[in-house]
Amino acid sequence: MNELVFVGLGLNDEKGITVKGLEETKTANTVFMETYTSLMPEFSLENFKSLCKKEIHVINRQDLEEDNGKKILQAAKKGKTVFLVPGDPLIATTHITLRIDAEKQRIKTRIIHGISIISAIVSLSGLHNYKFGKTVTIPFAENFSETPYNVIAQNKQTGLHTLCLLDLKADTNQYLSINQAIKSLKTIESKKKMGIISESTVALGIARAGNDNPTVKAGYIVDLENFDFGEPPYSLIIPGDLHFMEVDALIACANAPENLRRNIK
Repeated sequence: MNELVFVGLGLNDEKGITVKGLEETKTANTVFMETYTSLMPEFSLENFKSLCKKEIHVINRQDLEEDNGKKILQAAKKGKTVFLVPGDPLIATTHITLRIDAEKQRIKTRIIHGISIISAIVSLSGLHNYKFGKTVTIPFAENFSETPYNVIAQNKQTGLHTLCLLDLKADTNQYLSINQAIKSLKTIESKKKMGIISESTVALGIARAGNDNPTVKAGYIVDLENFDFGEPPYSLIIPGDLHFMEVDALIACANAPENLRRNIK
């Protein structure tokens, strides 16, 4: 069957794939995998090959973005092809484009979902899922943008939390740190002076979501800007209005200070 199956790998290691995802991989004619959209800190390609008993073709950003996934589409025209992606396979817009191209070429597509970094971060935070507004990515300094600050400001106007995904270049082992992200937001604040980011702004940093030992630290910006979160990947949350249960969760599960209770609304 001419088919392209997008399979999520999960977040941390080769054990994060679902049973369904592993079954689909074992029965594929050809298997591709990308590792540039996210870091899986403890993933072992050799161990994964032993699990699925398949040869894995690792592809890079150029294969997908510049060559439009030609290798994958050509394989899918000849038989069942699995494309392995960190997290949930269609969170990255690059992969949505690949699916559209496949359907246009009359290649059947299916999705086997994996654990998403977005749901994992929200779960670890202890904040209420329905109170999150628009998500934004904070870029490296060379791609400086005021958009993250503006999104946080817009979300705060309606009391909503902001999930900030931090930029990465997995192929060159570069990961924007939580400390650098805070510095970037403070730089914009010094220019716009809207009172969105200050030393008393509540924030939550998360490192290695999906790992057995993630670092989750909540507090005020002044507490987080020099905090050591350990190894990547990283994410930052700027909360909006906090319910008392959310504050309880931040204190109990994210080592937030007791005086955070003064922020309850």
